[in-house]
Amino acid sequence: MNFELSDEQAMVRAASRDLLADHTPVDRLRAGFDTDTDTELWSAAAELGWAGLALPEEYGGTGLGLVELALVAEETGRALGRVPLLPTAVVGRALAATAPATLADEVLPALAAGSAWAAWAFAEPRAPWSLDGVHATARDSADGTGYVLDGVKTAVQDAGGARWLLVTARHDGVPASFLVDRTAPGVTVRRQQVLDLTRAFYEVRLDGVQVIADRRLHAGPAEIQRLLDEAAVLHCADALGVMERMLELTVEHTSARVQFGRPIGTFQAVKHACADMALLVHGTRAATSYAAMAADTDSPDADRAACAAASHASASAGEVAARALQLHGGIGFTWEHDLHLYLRRARADSVLYGDAGVHRERLLTLLRRSPASI
Repeated sequence: MNFELSDEQAMVRAASRDLLADHTPVDRLRAGFDTDTDTELWSAAAELGWAGLALPEEYGGTGLGLVELALVAEETGRALGRVPLLPTAVVGRALAATAPATLADEVLPALAAGSAWAAWAFAEPRAPWSLDGVHATARDSADGTGYVLDGVKTAVQDAGGARWLLVTARHDGVPASFLVDRTAPGVTVRRQQVLDLTRAFYEVRLDGVQVIADRRLHAGPAEIQRLLDEAAVLHCADALGVMERMLELTVEHTSARVQFGRPIGTFQAVKHACADMALLVHGTRAATSYAAMAADTDSPDADRAACAAASHASASAGEVAARALQLHGGIGFTWEHDLHLYLRRARADSVLYGDAGVHRERLLTLLRRSPASI
């Protein structure tokens, strides 16, 4: 595969970085910790085409793919962008691929325009971020015209202002997907206190929520697992941007911090630590880029590539954060320094849509099924 960006992809990255530079100064970010999302930034991003970047053109989208979404996600992580891009993109891709035509016609134009956003309610308390961890239930309604959903979801990003929730639940024991109005009777959304201050996460409770039949997507376990892989790749890209910025902050600090009459960045041990950070960043970039390309081309190893990227990014994010904190010394612990915001986001990215252990276990399972690919 060719890892060089096309002219169009380079323009996507440059335009995204410029937009975020104009709209995400750290002072503004700090002032918005109590808000759900940066609506001004989201409006500007929607005008730039972020919301419909990977949605089909017939719904008002641009028709690009996971590679372009990953480029924007990387820049969002780098700038600690507070926008519902990733959950909306994931739900949009699910609807474009598996929603009934009437449902796609109703929802996708609004998502593509950025006038509304959506969130994926998948993970559950004290359960792995995998299909085995889904315990919410969907049963046939008494009148036979739809379904009734019950369960509790956790870490649902940007659910507070979402227009729709994509809920994964078991119907007759098999995972299935349903699109639910956030304001529907029986839906309770509560903001959670989490380590990451740059994004908003919610608990979603479903108590006898009625869903009509045409709100069920044509998605079985295979389609849901593919969506999980794509979501994991996008969070790898977000983590990549965070790691890049932590490396930059560390190099800047070690170049300016003087000890024993010379910058600490000139000491061999510090150089080696920064070099190790750079290797982890470059490895994450390579793995994430390949996984996104494999998904866009329907490569036979797309699932393995997603697992490899997610396991590498999850482990690397924690390691780069630890090295950055170590090399900053005491100042890295302070509220006033920006580093702690990146540390928090890196820790969150390392577990969202599965930590390294979840993805390594699945990768081993996939390799056992096709030993010829080893």
